[in-house]
Amino acid sequence: MNVITPKIKIQNADFDTNYENNNLIVKNSGALVNFVGTVRGNLQSSEKILSMTLEHYPGMTENEILNIVNKAIKKWEIENVTVIHRVGKLFPRDNIVYVGVSSRHRQNAFDACNFIIDWLKTNAPFWKSEEIEGAKNWVKARDEDTLALKKWDN
Repeated sequence: MNVITPKIKIQNADFDTNYENNNLIVKNSGALVNFVGTVRGNLQSSEKILSMTLEHYPGMTENEILNIVNKAIKKWEIENVTVIHRVGKLFPRDNIVYVGVSSRHRQNAFDACNFIIDWLKTNAPFWKSEEIEGAKNWVKARDEDTLALKKWDN
């Protein structure tokens, strides 16, 4: 059995997707899947997002992400995992999150990456506020994100 040491980072600085992808590929990897989330420019109401600020509780956030990554490691045969989440003030088109998974076979990498990002989207201990023209609002959980997480209940 492979011993995996996931890389989990919470940071203000941007990340280099190519660099992170290259570091995920190990000897037995045959597949690499990643997800990169970015700050939207507009809300559904066509209001323009000026910025998004993300806050977290250091230590707790990393531990919670490690817990979900370890669930993915137990559930799927994967070779390597990286999760990077940015905090601080971000602007439209800035990278927010990177989830990368390598495995011997593609389906394990797809499923593990999807599982991790679904969990991050709904349950990770981050607090987000969006600044739109003339207002600042806390971002609430969306019903479709909660429904997406339910598919992993088995």
